[in-house]
Parts: sequence; structure tokens; C-alpha cells
Amino acid sequence: MLLNFDRLGGWKWILLGITGLTAAFLILPIIFIAALSFGSSQWLIFPPPGWTLKWYAAFFADPRWLEAAGTSFYIAAIVTVLSVLIGLVASFGLVRGRFIGKEGLRALFLTPMILPVVVLAVALYAFFLRVGLNGTVTGFVIAHLVVALPFSILSITNALEGFDKSIEDAAVLCGASPLEAKLRITLPSISHGVFSAAVFSFLTSWDEVVLAIFMASPTLQTLPVKIWATLRQDLTPVIAAASTLLIVVTIALMLLVALLRKGLKS
Repeated sequence: MLLNFDRLGGWKWILLGITGLTAAFLILPIIFIAALSFGSSQWLIFPPPGWTLKWYAAFFADPRWLEAAGTSFYIAAIVTVLSVLIGLVASFGLVRGRFIGKEGLRALFLTPMILPVVVLAVALYAFFLRVGLNGTVTGFVIAHLVVALPFSILSITNALEGFDKSIEDAAVLCGASPLEAKLRITLPSISHGVFSAAVFSFLTSWDEVVLAIFMASPTLQTLPVKIWATLRQDLTPVIAAASTLLIVVTIALMLLVALLRKGLKS
């Protein structure tokens, strides 16, 4: 329910002030990190004594950072594809299926969203040690898929529930097979949900650090793990540059989703 600010009187400014302070509390650390990445000091000092791009040059010149970034992108891409495919199938089953325990299955799929990520990381770490998947790309993909899949299912399920199934039924009556109707009618109609699922799945894997710390090995690290490990050894502004690049990719994809939704509404 939306608040009517005209009826709040003086409380309106208090609410706006609290909202502004909350937004500043969340945004200012990100701005500080971005500013530190352009600082001329070799230490993380704020405000920076000068401005330079050398830390970004150092990031792109270091093969270890590039390898970590490439690993993050590679794993996130695989997780995105698998999350969308599995989420699409699961969503059709949850929305259109009629079977006992459907709501329980839906809750099970969404459990990783409410389960503390540390608990999930410890459980997966113990299991992967037994089956030999710890420190492997497969282990990374499975671990990230567990936390990305709920976002995929939510996005596609919401889009599918808003789709009028009678349009698909009409296509079948006109001679299309059920599969062809889903591919040519239903899937394009819920493409915004599928796209949102892909973006959120990618970002979930791209930014994940807790699970990645447990899954990482000396020879296989994602960019968030590389940042965390470097923080324990050094405070070079290259860390700020790497963090800023992570933030830029995240913001760019979120803006892309917002523009897509705006275009669909218009």
C-alpha cells in the first residue's frame, strides 16, 4: 500500500530525511571505494592526495587479476545458462503442474534465499570434499547454481503466471504442437522474465564471495575471492579498482533490466 504524503503533514519530511540518510548510508561506501580507485597514493587513503588511472592499468596488466576476472565471468556464464534452463522447466511445472506437494516443492526451491549463506557454504564444502568437487569449476558452478536458481524461478514464475494460457491453447487448436506453441508463443511472451532471470543469475554468481571462498583453491579463484585474499595481505588501491569494476558491471546489468522493463511497459 502506497503512503499518501499529503496527509502526513510534518511527518513527510521526517520520512524523507530517514530515507535520504538510509540511501546515503548504502551509497556513500560505494562512492568512497570508487574514489579510492582513482587515488594517487599507494595506500587506501581518503580523501586521495591526487588522481590517477594507474591502478586500473595495474589491474589489467596483472595476469592474476585478469585470470580471476575471467574465471568469474566463465563460471557466471555457465551458471546463467543452467539457471535459466532449469528455472524455465521448474517454473512450468510449478505454475501449470497439478501434483501433491507442489507448494512444498516451491518452498524447497526458494530455501537458499532464506538459508544463511554460511550454513549453505559449510554444508556444500563438507559434501564436495567427500565427492572430490572442492576447488573445481564444477563445484563452483553447482554451488553458485544453488543460490542463483531461486531468483530464476521467481522471475520466470511471475512472468508465466501473468501470461494468458488461452493464447497458447489457441495456437494448439490452430495446428501447432504443444511444444511449438510454447516455443513460438509462450516463450517470447515471457521473455522479460527469462531475461531478468538471466541477469539476476549472472549477478548472483558474479558477486558471490562466501560460497566462493569455501570452493576456491590456490589455482582457482574468482574475482571476489581474489579481492578478499589480497585484502588480507596488502591494501593496494588495485583492490579498489577491482571492486569498482565489479560494481560497474553490476550497475550496468541492473540498468539494462530497468530499461528493458520500461521498454516493455511503454
